[in-house]
Amino acid sequence: MSEERILLVEDDAAQRRIVSGILAAEGYIVTEAGGIAQAIDALCTAPVDLVLSDWKLPDGDGISLLAEVRRRSIEAPFVMVTAYGTIERAVEAIRTGADDYLTKPFERRALLLAIERTLRTRRLVEENRRLAEELEERDRLVDIIGRSPAMQDLFRRVEKLAGRDATVLLIGESGTGKELVARALHQLSPRRSGPFLAVNSAAVPDGLLESEFFGVERGAFTGADRSREGKFELARGGTLFLDEIGELPFTIQPKLLRAIQEARVTRVGGASEIVTDVRLIAATNRDLPAEIAAGRFRQDLYYRINVIQLRLPPLRERSEDIQLLVEHFAARAARRHGLRVTAFSPALLKRLFDYPWPGNVRELANVVERLVILSDEGRVSEGDLPDEMAGRPKEDGGFKLPPGGVSWIEHERSCLRQALELAGGNRARAARLLDLPYKAFLYRLEKHGIRASDS
Repeated sequence: MSEERILLVEDDAAQRRIVSGILAAEGYIVTEAGGIAQAIDALCTAPVDLVLSDWKLPDGDGISLLAEVRRRSIEAPFVMVTAYGTIERAVEAIRTGADDYLTKPFERRALLLAIERTLRTRRLVEENRRLAEELEERDRLVDIIGRSPAMQDLFRRVEKLAGRDATVLLIGESGTGKELVARALHQLSPRRSGPFLAVNSAAVPDGLLESEFFGVERGAFTGADRSREGKFELARGGTLFLDEIGELPFTIQPKLLRAIQEARVTRVGGASEIVTDVRLIAATNRDLPAEIAAGRFRQDLYYRINVIQLRLPPLRERSEDIQLLVEHFAARAARRHGLRVTAFSPALLKRLFDYPWPGNVRELANVVERLVILSDEGRVSEGDLPDEMAGRPKEDGGFKLPPGGVSWIEHERSCLRQALELAGGNRARAARLLDLPYKAFLYRLEKHGIRASDS
């Protein structure tokens, strides 16, 4: 029995009742609407997995509803119902973005087949997208490269710790590769066949952190219409990586401490305890002892996560790795963009060696990709370096707020769309263009309802 949600848009109450009964009998959760306005209200209230809409509606037509759904970046597949003999309407619906269509009168079997076919196609698309993202993230493991003594020492410690289940705290500046080290610890561990889940504590709104970590029971609050597992449950048998743990609100820290100490969690709105089985890795770029002294971080939580500490050196402390990293990032960028790149000139390499790299390896990767993209017939030019690296003064000192102000929501949405467009729809690359952690970028896309295809 399916529990997927369907929004049924039909102005004929009797017909709506019949179709709704057929779908509910198959286990679908049906929300009904009699027109476009009601349908949009329903879509803004709760997400759905599919929209099934009649062509003729009292306040417009199905095409108008479909256009509004797509304008709002709602990704639910859309099935249009048209009158018999109006094949041109079905063609118009498909061209506008509908996933499938039905012609009236239709039989029960035809209705269910159309819905299952559409949902199955969407599941395959989502699964392919997820697998592509996992492959891309797995490929990023090779970014942990270096021949410097600091990196060789880090490699030795990672190999030694990977086989243990001890909690590890990764410290280091932003862009040094803390998540990559966490993934390496997981991939080399006996838990490698289990999931690796990463949570960026800074990217999740404070009010959602508890349910994100520990899950939620149905009816716990308005909108909680089904029980949901938290990250501690979802990471069962694998590794849970808590990035930016220094950003956690003080109020959630005691609950996290208890979950780590007792290896048990209680869902929001629940009464029973759930046993967990995860290996915990935490990371921060903050000075946690200083945060403790300032009263922003619990000392007992610090001791619990700081069983073994690994420090990731900033790039300026291992400048001998820069050429090796440049070669790696240049080859990777050339493969991604289908370009040919010659060796970097000694003068250009000197520029890269002399730069302090405040953004560390992440900044270097972005700069090298920029140089590769802007290269002319394989020749990389110093003139394509960012202004601050080439010694050129900035023209206007950066973004200036106009006297009348701006809409921050629209500004952020515009930046996200532009980044996706520049990156050709590649979300990981777009995140790097905005210098955002990947998980934080995905959260902002979801917040604004933006899909990569919208770019």
